[in-house]
Amino acid sequence: MRHTIVPSSERAEFREKAGRSKAHYAGAGCQYWLFEESSLPGAYVEFFEADSPDVLRRAHRDGPDPRVESARLYVEVKLS
Repeated sequence: MRHTIVPSSERAEFREKAGRSKAHYAGAGCQYWLFEESSLPGAYVEFFEADSPDVLRRAHRDGPDPRVESARLYVEVKLS
């Protein structure tokens, strides 16, 4: 997961990059979602998901955006 604030002058480029990220992660067997805060345009949250931490690490490592912190992954906590 990553939070990003993008100035209005850079939003079109950011969304283009997000489209490339979505394609990359889909090809790597992962999910990628981009959400924008409804009351604060330009405030984005990106979610990256895979069936296993190793798949996601590989996708991050080979991905289009080197800013992604692949060492910091969250795994689902199974609740009864």
